[in-house]
Amino acid sequence: MCGIFGYINFLVDKTRGEIIDTLIDGLEKLEYRGYDSAGIAVDGDHKNDAAIIVKTPGKVENLKRKVNDEKVPRSTVFDNHVGIAHTRWATHGPATVINSHPHRSDPMGEFVIVHNGIISNYGVLRTFLLKKGFTFESDTDTEVIAKLFKHIYDSNLDEGLHPDLNQLTKLVLSELDGSYGLLVKSSHFPGEACGARKGSPLLVGVKTERKLKVDFVDVEYPETDTTSSTISNENFLLPPVSQQSESNLRTSQSRAFFSEDSIPMPIEFFFASDAASIIKHTKKVLYLQDDDIAHIFDGELHIHRATKKKNDESTTRTIETLEMELNQIMKGPYQHFMQKEIFEQTESTFNTMRGRVDFENHKITLGGLKSWLPTIRRCRRIIMIACGTSYHSCLATRSIFEELTDIPVSVELASDFLDRKSPVFRDDTIIFVSQSGETADSILALQYCLERGPLTIGVVNTVGSSISRQTHCGVHINAGPEIGVASTKAYTSQYIALVMVALSLSNDTISKVERHKEIIDGLQKIPQQIGQVLKLEDKIKQLCKNQLKDKKSLLLLGRGFQFATALEGALKIKEITYTHAEGVLAGELKHGVLALVDEQLPIIAFATRDSLFPNVMSAIEQVTARKGKPILVCNEGIEISKDKLMTTLEVPETVDCLQGLLNVIPVQLISYWLAVDRGINVDFPRNLAKSVTVT
Repeated sequence: MCGIFGYINFLVDKTRGEIIDTLIDGLEKLEYRGYDSAGIAVDGDHKNDAAIIVKTPGKVENLKRKVNDEKVPRSTVFDNHVGIAHTRWATHGPATVINSHPHRSDPMGEFVIVHNGIISNYGVLRTFLLKKGFTFESDTDTEVIAKLFKHIYDSNLDEGLHPDLNQLTKLVLSELDGSYGLLVKSSHFPGEACGARKGSPLLVGVKTERKLKVDFVDVEYPETDTTSSTISNENFLLPPVSQQSESNLRTSQSRAFFSEDSIPMPIEFFFASDAASIIKHTKKVLYLQDDDIAHIFDGELHIHRATKKKNDESTTRTIETLEMELNQIMKGPYQHFMQKEIFEQTESTFNTMRGRVDFENHKITLGGLKSWLPTIRRCRRIIMIACGTSYHSCLATRSIFEELTDIPVSVELASDFLDRKSPVFRDDTIIFVSQSGETADSILALQYCLERGPLTIGVVNTVGSSISRQTHCGVHINAGPEIGVASTKAYTSQYIALVMVALSLSNDTISKVERHKEIIDGLQKIPQQIGQVLKLEDKIKQLCKNQLKDKKSLLLLGRGFQFATALEGALKIKEITYTHAEGVLAGELKHGVLALVDEQLPIIAFATRDSLFPNVMSAIEQVTARKGKPILVCNEGIEISKDKLMTTLEVPETVDCLQGLLNVIPVQLISYWLAVDRGINVDFPRNLAKSVTVT
């Protein structure tokens, strides 16, 4: 996964220095998406000059230094300019200067590209372009896109045809297989940019002093499809101008940017992979859909499609107003975003419930599901599909789903679900859970399911994301922006959202009324109880320094509702501290795992009061009998023999199905402080990125 940022100013004077600062600031907000390398491309001094490209391995701060070291001129003023930028999570080729984005079509940089995703047929395209005399500078799949732009452009020029940037982009995209969010700028089209997406997120921000005429942009469909020419016949040409429909030529004016006095409107546009990077500049955004092409020229935004309109396709894209604030994506008094997001869970869990839970009358209202509840109740099974932390939130709530709905529930890892080509039926209900809503494996699983006809539900944090748009209905978890990689807020908010779905599905069952009241009363107390658990931070800091800092492996034991907590805790420890950690079902301890236990192995056990508490304590007895000294996450007042010498982290008691919301907090803090003690930058763990948008 990578971060894309673009900035286009029209009739708004900006120095090159201001433009570079805007691009780099945008990359800093996107750095969680990839930090192997970073780069920018800005215009030269004159209209058709080659782009100035600066790129380097490492983080955005390295790019800042390189821009200064290369003394890129900053004083030149532009009233119309296109700048693009990229921060990379490596998929093809190591993190080197030549593999960093942006990539160029040729030494003169006629076309410059930034790209997020994977081009699966890049090998075939690369071979074709090599035969045409192109020389490649990098190991990446992205470079073939830049060179394909030049090849198709030159092929049309040789035949006396002059494609515009939008037409050219359609022809290039028709040759690509795989996923992409991309931006292209060209010295042949000064002041213009095209952005496109397929499977990777991309949005457009709009900033203007004047009010837009309408809050949407029309989608412009062609009269005939732009189909793949296939490189075998090498026909990359446009139809002659006489055969091109009027809609393919520049005759339309975008209604949103219509000027009644015929005087062009000063305006700024921002392309970004995530709204958090543009909130500093504007709150007006348009989310591109798969196969959209956004073409910006002459101060207007046009949305194009390469294929004719289908009956169910929308004819507009809404310009939305973001609700997030700038301070939500700043660290504030915290050392790292992860620490901030751990402590924000008192607010994020409340926000997930805000307006949806009537605590006084014990009612749940999920607007996105309301009209679909009768259909869901009639389904023969529920399948939850997710990856990573989202998968653990599904495991944590599976039991309460089955208890309340009397519908069998299975939980699937998206990649494994696809590998098995698991059977899906029309009377199934499939729940897709993803913080970003852009997780590649989950999207592929969703598309697989949609072909087979079941009802699909999305549980996501990101409005306008692929999963939220493609599912039939859903629930936004409202956790707020997550800048850190650890997804701490996402876990607890997804957990609560899924519990609310289970409650909604069973709210017509008289026999479940008392259980409903118990759970809803428990939900009301959760934010305040999380605040109590966070007071353990100082004790956990000392625990990490004194008992865990030099350990090479950890074991986490849980049972029932707490097995998911053990898995999620192990994942956090692995990804943030680079320490091997394993979540184990306490009932399986004697089936092999007990062989690992000795006085050196740190063990974290979840022993909070529920129906399985005696069984967990039995497992702990087995551990202590073999000289193990487990760290217990337990409820207040639990009695432990003094000769056991166990460290305890006491958390408040709540309803059994909600206890995992409190038990996971100490493990989040353990992973955080253990990493800090080891000198690890927890916001940028090696080899990882925020939401994996490549398969």
